[in-house]
Amino acid sequence: MIKASVFRDSNGDDDDNNTRIQVLEQEAFIDGSARAARLQGLERTLNRLSKWLVAALFGGVLLWRHDAEALWAAMGSVVNALLSVVLKRVLNQERPVAGLKSDPGMPSSHAQSIFFTVVFIIASILEWLGVNQLSVSISVLALAFGSYFSWLRVSQQLHTMSQITVGAIIGSMFSILWYMSWNAFVLEAFNSSLLVRSFVLLGSAGFCLGFLVYVIRHWLKDER
Repeated sequence: MIKASVFRDSNGDDDDNNTRIQVLEQEAFIDGSARAARLQGLERTLNRLSKWLVAALFGGVLLWRHDAEALWAAMGSVVNALLSVVLKRVLNQERPVAGLKSDPGMPSSHAQSIFFTVVFIIASILEWLGVNQLSVSISVLALAFGSYFSWLRVSQQLHTMSQITVGAIIGSMFSILWYMSWNAFVLEAFNSSLLVRSFVLLGSAGFCLGFLVYVIRHWLKDER
């Protein structure tokens, strides 16, 4: 009888332990699911705000520089965006989930615009501070910032990794070429020719006005 009682008590303890383990596993699963849901919600919000944050950062750099080269860069950012639209139509590669967006996905226009901005910011910082620990640190942060916001397009299934990679490469190369063109021949022509000055000033204003109309027609509509 004593042995039977001990055996039953032992089984009862095992059942209690198993129950506790199951409860702990369920709580851990629920907690993990809630944490994952919060993270996904944060990523969705950051992805939705990314275009506004990048545009605000780029605008801040332009206001900080407030020179003719900044106007040239503003024009370049709009030309870069138009280039992305043309490439999308030419390549006509579908997005990973076709129903989320109606336009093609190659290259990622977000990544292309983000890295145009990132490279211009890095060039401006290096031109201002030279190559030192501070300028390199800011440049690395800018690259990390651009890479993360580009990756969000993959996490939200709006682009594939190859689409944002191609967009980032095109945006970076176009920014470098646009920046170099200013120092190579545009600056000299800008200083010596009233016609070139008028073209840069009026062209920048026209491109920026067109971009503002695009923002009102598309970005604000997407937020609704």
